[in-house]
Amino acid sequence: METEFTPLSSLVGGMLIGISAVILLITNGRIAGISGIVSRILPPSIHRSELSQGLLFIAGLILAIPTWYFIDGGMPVQFVSNNYLVLSIAGLLVGFGAVFGNGCTSGHGVCGISRMSTRSIVATSVFMTTSFLTVLFLRHGL
Repeated sequence: METEFTPLSSLVGGMLIGISAVILLITNGRIAGISGIVSRILPPSIHRSELSQGLLFIAGLILAIPTWYFIDGGMPVQFVSNNYLVLSIAGLLVGFGAVFGNGCTSGHGVCGISRMSTRSIVATSVFMTTSFLTVLFLRHGL
């Protein structure tokens, strides 16, 4: 499976993620970790004071798709397995990892590393190493 090399759109996307994380931190004093934001707007731990901000954040994630289509004129190419068992297991492992690691890739990788958090640097190193090894094994059958 080949992937497209898109340095310009990747750079712009990374900058937008960084800017949104800074805006959220400055305006609300919150880390832009998606798992934390979602957990605060779902039962059983709904935080009423953060509900509107959380819903707006999730709406922004969802609206990014039609916005991309409007700007670019086409949808980005995505390759997702049609093996629902593998997808279910992967989803459970990612969810477990986010709970076990007290955060997700956005919270640790984007916000934690930029704040020089040792815990986030270790967490990001672990999940990036795991993802590299997973791709190596799945693509090359090692």
